[in-house]
Amino acid sequence: MKRKTLKGALTGVVSTAMACAVAAEALAAAVPTGMMLPTANAATPSVVIYSTDFEDGDVSKFSKRGDNDTSVLAAVEEATAPSGSKVMSVTERSKGWNGPSFDCSTNLEPNVKYIISVKVKAQWYNNINVSLQHTTAGAAEPSYTNLTKGVSDGSWITLETSFSFPETDKDVSVYIEATDAVDLMIDDFTIATAPDNLDFDAPSLKDVYADYFKIGTACTAGELAPKTTQDLIKKHFNSLTAGNELKPENVLDKDACLAMAADGNDTDPQVTLNAARSILDFARDNHIPMRGHVLIWHQQTPLWFFKENYDEEGDWVSKEKMLERMENYIKNVFTLVKEEYPDIDFYAWDVVNECLVDSGTPRKPGFPAQDNQYAQSPWVQIFGDNSFIKPAFEFAKKYAPEGCKLYYNDFNEYMKTDAMIALAEEVNSDGHYLDGLGLQSHLDVSNNGDYDPFPTAAMYKKQLDKFCATGLDIQITELDATVENQNYEGQAQYYSDIMDAIVANKDAISAVVFWGTTDDQSWRADRDPLLFNKDYETKPCFDSIIDGIEYTAPESTTAPEPTTAPPTEPPTSPPSKDTVTWGDANVDGKVDLQDAVAILQFAALPTKYELPAMGVINADIVDNGTSGVNGIDALAIQMIDAKLLKTDQLPITKEELDSIK
Repeated sequence: MKRKTLKGALTGVVSTAMACAVAAEALAAAVPTGMMLPTANAATPSVVIYSTDFEDGDVSKFSKRGDNDTSVLAAVEEATAPSGSKVMSVTERSKGWNGPSFDCSTNLEPNVKYIISVKVKAQWYNNINVSLQHTTAGAAEPSYTNLTKGVSDGSWITLETSFSFPETDKDVSVYIEATDAVDLMIDDFTIATAPDNLDFDAPSLKDVYADYFKIGTACTAGELAPKTTQDLIKKHFNSLTAGNELKPENVLDKDACLAMAADGNDTDPQVTLNAARSILDFARDNHIPMRGHVLIWHQQTPLWFFKENYDEEGDWVSKEKMLERMENYIKNVFTLVKEEYPDIDFYAWDVVNECLVDSGTPRKPGFPAQDNQYAQSPWVQIFGDNSFIKPAFEFAKKYAPEGCKLYYNDFNEYMKTDAMIALAEEVNSDGHYLDGLGLQSHLDVSNNGDYDPFPTAAMYKKQLDKFCATGLDIQITELDATVENQNYEGQAQYYSDIMDAIVANKDAISAVVFWGTTDDQSWRADRDPLLFNKDYETKPCFDSIIDGIEYTAPESTTAPEPTTAPPTEPPTSPPSKDTVTWGDANVDGKVDLQDAVAILQFAALPTKYELPAMGVINADIVDNGTSGVNGIDALAIQMIDAKLLKTDQLPITKEELDSIK
């Protein structure tokens, strides 16, 4: 928006940042090198969970990826080692997916955001991936998510990214793989908790734009897992989109479909909401309206869905059978949503997604794969053209939840404007089935590092004006804007210009949704496209889209006070041994690194990160009754995890702790 200072927006931020910096400095002074990574001005410092440079020759925390993985892992001497003289070698790989795996289910806790950093070297020019393997709730097969990637030309590269996983995920691991089956060398592997700089004093986006349109975000189940991400969404957004979990590959229940087909019925696809459950539960419990995404798409829909008897080696089904499947699939999804989540306001749903190429014509027939750049469409393979779109909207209108508007959604919409409008007119030629158009708005600020936006703000506004003149409801559904060389001021100006164009059409636009929460969790993470950085801090583009907007803030825009104030002092008389579990700060019945994280958060901001009353008592394990809960208590728990200290030695004095260190 226009460059105008928003008065009162930064009240309290400076003092909070200073207080947190002091807290981090005090914690750093108390902790041995390598155990904690305090971050300047961080409300919650980073805590190292596991780190190795392989100098001790131990590679036991890593394993190959199953019996079919031929990798051999060993600590070896290496002249080019980034640190020390040893690295982990990965030899005898026979497939690109072969490589070392680190078991998160055993070594890490769910619902925590972690940073992983590793140095890797491969022969020749090879793409190196750090990826996540996990089995979602109710799924029979694991899922795989690429976290970050880089290219090694025979030299060492550093890969760093963040990840998290919900408690409903099973068999979670991170692994390192290369495109070709070449030898790998790995060094300086570290996993730490991510710092948390979420600013509760910043203006809330949903409040700033309350008189204009909904402000939303998208997230995956893993992205939603950390409490801080949940706090970010609750503070800033009043619309939520499941990033992947309501797409056909996650909703279709293959085993149930095959069972039905075995009984002679392969036209009634069975569905499940298990993959999306944590997102749906969060939206329901926090009264956040949702956009459904997506029913009909050429991508992320399994091949077997289009084949006879759901056999991916079988023949393509006929148009007539596919129409039966389509209707039953849409009916079953909407029926299940209405039955299991009647209290969620599904105010919008993308019925059909990305059926037009940039020229405005249908996609080519086939199945999306790497060799066709994932551009071919199995829907066109069966129907011969885009004639499946209109019946999809007719079925959706018949079965959708009450009040749910239906959209055609597409990218590069500024190049497909006329074709998208013509498509909408065709769908509604003999009735009202399509309510609006979703403009994804994946934009770019830089070209070869220079400020050279595409599309330009003027081009974007021209096409947006044309969409808004149709009388259809318009939603900006997947907004992000990539930037190179950390040109955040240029990104701020571009976001400001784009939002100016959107606000100018506010009467025709009902929602603006950003595609992701923080830069590191974005599908375009390598180019920092969002409003919040990896540590949850607001970026200049956040300020640029709220400056100049007059709004009335709610009475309280800060973090909610805990329902019961946690005691900052232990009881005057010590509790009995029968009720205290020394070190169990989060009162989950065990003492582990989660307790260290909980203590650090509580020590930095007790009103934001409260501990249960019993947890405060349990956590005061060093110089009990004299100094309250602080970073030294967290250090003692880390020492327990490192097997330098035993729980039966608690509580302990500072002098005794120093003697062990």
